[in-house]
Amino acid sequence: MQRLEQILKDYKEGRRELSDVLTYLRKLPFEDLSFARIDHHRKLRRGFPEVVYGEGKSAEQILSIIRAMKEFGSNVLVTRVDAVKAGHILENIDGPVYHPVARVLSYEQERVIPRCRGIVQVICAGSSDVPVAEEAAITAEMMGQSVERYCDVGVAGLHRLLGIWDELQKGSVYVVVAGMEGALPSVVAGLVRRPVIAVPTSVGYGASFGGVGALLGMLNSCAPGVAVVNIDNGFGAGYLASVINEGGLPPGEARPEGEGAS
Repeated sequence: MQRLEQILKDYKEGRRELSDVLTYLRKLPFEDLSFARIDHHRKLRRGFPEVVYGEGKSAEQILSIIRAMKEFGSNVLVTRVDAVKAGHILENIDGPVYHPVARVLSYEQERVIPRCRGIVQVICAGSSDVPVAEEAAITAEMMGQSVERYCDVGVAGLHRLLGIWDELQKGSVYVVVAGMEGALPSVVAGLVRRPVIAVPTSVGYGASFGGVGALLGMLNSCAPGVAVVNIDNGFGAGYLASVINEGGLPPGEARPEGEGAS
């Protein structure tokens, strides 16, 4: 919305040609790249641009999407990008940053600043869960959230979680990532008063069934206030945490100073 307002203001004040405005508006619903239709309108509807799922797309396809979004002025987030694809992309376009642990590419054209005072806390049970937790954390940061990370505080050593008790009380919404039996979200939800988003990971031995064991454990949590996303879906958890932390904030609108989740 801010970019559209700026373009119209530039045209009104004679700094932009009518043809530029019409080109922008023509692309606004979506841009057809033959293999993809980029939903440029999504930021107006949802407050954040379309996020690109990189797995299954070639490096050239991802490059084409990034270039189109760059031309439109959007920030870009691409998930599930392996190191080989990322290397090719970074060699052919300036600007994106690759986060290898999360396998995420981000491109910040419009500076991202925290939009409310609430804190998204991303907590993971074990070091093997960190890639999914980082995907959640980077997603929330790109959406304008302040993020705190806490790693390796799983239930096999509960004293580690209790050791950050004071820090936990400062969170506004929690993304809790765990594999194996998936018990950590229930424990966290029993210690805090705000929403917990549980993320099951595919980490575990045979009977974990690639994360299904953790998923079922989280869905059956006896602690209230727990919502569950799909297996390994750090992006979905980070996005949902951001929406919750905004507390009904209209898309793209900054909250007045002093207000926000607490």
